[in-house]
Amino acid sequence: MQDAAMVRRKDRESIPNRADTLRVLRLMGERAPILMLSGSEDGYGTRWTLHGQQVQPAIARYLMESGFLAESGRTEFGARTLALTDTGARFRDEGTRWWVGLGALQKLRVTLFG
Repeated sequence: MQDAAMVRRKDRESIPNRADTLRVLRLMGERAPILMLSGSEDGYGTRWTLHGQQVQPAIARYLMESGFLAESGRTEFGARTLALTDTGARFRDEGTRWWVGLGALQKLRVTLFG
């Protein structure tokens, strides 16, 4: 049992900026995709947006590499659309329950220090 708790804690600590990651997942909801804009040709590199706002690259990469996002198509301009997977939806729901269980000072600490 202790090993499982240590694994969960280690997993939580590997999440980049936990409050912002949860905010991105909650903003996605069930239907809003993240747009992945490949930009190697324009010199800016790849960018991710949600509702027109940039998603931090570390958060987007973490969600993709963890299997929480999957490509769901392309826009008419060639941007890849990334939607939540079933695992991603469960991750968001678990994160929401975790956030609700925190006290005000804990939420402030997580928001400020990741």
